[in-house]
Amino acid sequence: MLHDRRPALLALADGMVFRGYSFGAEGEAAGEICFNTGMVGYQEVLTDPSYRGQIVTMTYPEIGNYGINSEDAESWRAWAEGFVVREYNDHPSSWRSERSLGDYMREQGIVGISDIDTRKLTAHLRDQGWKMGIISTMDLDPDSLVRRAAELPPLEGRDLVQEVIHDRPRRWGPNGYIDEESTDYPRAFTPFGGAGVSPVGYMQVDESWFGFRVVVIDCGVKQNTLRHLVQRRCEVIVAPCTTPGEQILAWEPDGVIVSNGPGDPAALGYVIDEVKKLVGPDLVIFGICLGQQLLGHAFGGATYKLKFGHRGCNHPVKRLETGEVEITTQNHGYCVDPDSLPDDVEITHINLNDGSLEGMRHKELPIFSVQYHPEAGPGPHDSHYLFDAFIEEMKRLALARR
Repeated sequence: MLHDRRPALLALADGMVFRGYSFGAEGEAAGEICFNTGMVGYQEVLTDPSYRGQIVTMTYPEIGNYGINSEDAESWRAWAEGFVVREYNDHPSSWRSERSLGDYMREQGIVGISDIDTRKLTAHLRDQGWKMGIISTMDLDPDSLVRRAAELPPLEGRDLVQEVIHDRPRRWGPNGYIDEESTDYPRAFTPFGGAGVSPVGYMQVDESWFGFRVVVIDCGVKQNTLRHLVQRRCEVIVAPCTTPGEQILAWEPDGVIVSNGPGDPAALGYVIDEVKKLVGPDLVIFGICLGQQLLGHAFGGATYKLKFGHRGCNHPVKRLETGEVEITTQNHGYCVDPDSLPDDVEITHINLNDGSLEGMRHKELPIFSVQYHPEAGPGPHDSHYLFDAFIEEMKRLALARR
């Protein structure tokens, strides 16, 4: 379908206005304006629950050229409030493409604007910091749109995870979520062997089967995280972040992942309280992105809002233990304040762009976390070792209990 060049406006709360053309759904989108520096991965960006409440600007100039497919989604739907690009390609060319980006956005109700100066917008956000804004194909009066954008409430203090999670636990298998009535989840095997068949039903238990059970506390988890766990022969239970800590412990997990998700971690006191119940010497905990921020609060630390956030799949992070530099996938607007952490928590990774905290671990307990996205959907594979480290730590504790 040809791009029909419908006019659209993007207005920021500080008065900056961009005129462009609409693609995707018609209507309006309001949210915090942010930018993503990745050259690829627009489908994963749109379907990442961490973008709830935000209008995403892609800094790479041409978007849409390889279309949309059913395999690369990070969730069951799109979550970004709106989408801003320099040039929209309505004629994708890829053997994996099933439909155009514009068709997908229309189906998902995502409003987009193209043909604006995304370099100017990105430079403005870097200089001035995050801004609230509105994309509209209906209200084309700049003064009206700026006034309405200025009236938008900021995202601070807003609990966005409740808007992106399921209301009940589910398991994840090789083919995605498993539809089950019961959530009792009795253990059918134990680490390093055991009789029976794996509950996820795709592999016979043998001597090479570790049988690790992992509970993922879902604050807006990306599905590629779950794929990494299943690839490493884990039984995966995805529990909404409202799940009591007692219930998580009753499932007898070998490890827990506190997932990524949207919004302000300081607004999630109820999640922090349940995470505190899991902290101890006998359970491995791995925090990812928002999960790191929640662990920071659980340790007694604090978080702060970054000027414009870190978003993209090309962010350099230094691993202090080895001196190696990882190119990482990131999507966060908040960060743990390292000066607020207790002495029994050490920093493991730092951001080479601004020196902010990118990873930490407890000196005595089997708990570690990173601020970036090791599942790399999309992005380089530099950080996949963190899932292996998670497995190795569960293995160490399992061997100690034998």
